Amino acid sequence: MPAGARGDCLIETGNLASGAPLGIPVVLVKGARAGPCLWINGQVHGDEINGLVAALDFVGGLVPSSMAGSVVLTTTANPYAFDARRKRTPHDDLDLDQCFPGHAQGLASERLAYAMTEAMAGCADLLVSFHTMGSAFDCRPFAVYKQSSAPGAPDEAGLLVLMAQFAPSCACWMPIELREGELPGHLAGAIDYWMLEAGKPAFMIELGAGGRVDAEHVKQGVRGLTGVARKLGIVRGAAEADSPPLRVTRYRHATCARGGLFRRAAEPDTMLAAGQAYGHITDLYGKVVETLSFEQPALLVGVRRDPVVHSGDRVAFAALQWDRVAG
Repeated sequence: MPAGARGDCLIETGNLASGAPLGIPVVLVKGARAGPCLWINGQVHGDEINGLVAALDFVGGLVPSSMAGSVVLTTTANPYAFDARRKRTPHDDLDLDQCFPGHAQGLASERLAYAMTEAMAGCADLLVSFHTMGSAFDCRPFAVYKQSSAPGAPDEAGLLVLMAQFAPSCACWMPIELREGELPGHLAGAIDYWMLEAGKPAFMIELGAGGRVDAEHVKQGVRGLTGVARKLGIVRGAAEADSPPLRVTRYRHATCARGGLFRRAAEPDTMLAAGQAYGHITDLYGKVVETLSFEQPALLVGVRRDPVVHSGDRVAFAALQWDRVAG
């Protein structure tokens, strides 16, 4: 692409049984002057919408002639899941964000991951990977990040300042090793961890909840991307946020023991006292069969909105241990 221009293309990855082409849509904006490349991934999970919309709004407002460097947006890394309105790829039932760096001759999800990593290698200088909580939940935007011991991997303090641009309710540190309260899966297969291993800064922004568009969360995402682009020097202006967000070092996904109707007693971003109820389970006779709380003080990051639950269903996501890191 020539300097000071914008365009779009498709990273071709194959075709459907009908012959329809399949690929990853890309929007590119190249500044008039040389500079770094901010890569934004709108979604890896097909039912997580806010980040995709926020990224399109942000890119649509860029002025190439006043930029230094470039912005690349892959709107959806998983068109299979997007079309099906599902988190996982329907063709192989894999979570794409556990498949990186992928495989050229692999399953559908692995092929998508491979195409993404090939496109990003040697190009992307920083990755913002958008997610949301599941569509069964409500939450305020928050951040999630990993760390790598690879040579040249970015330091934690620098990542936290970049995440601060999104004004998240907190930033949850996610260890690669599976621990209590963590969702199962191959965490080292995430697109942001692959970037960190390559020595480039990367993190996840959980921009609210899935399955719907929240206008305020979309605006928050645009403001965050603008702040990151300013920190990189891609667009003019000073970043508004430099104080690192609350760093969460221990958290858990809470489940219910009884099935029935979940009736919540607290809203997202509420600081709960030890033993304070955040919800109740009632049976279909209207009787309370379970009261849900944490044994210690907790920050309620996300809470279920879909009331129908079975034993073992997730009902909340909460921070249990946190601190501040000096910038």
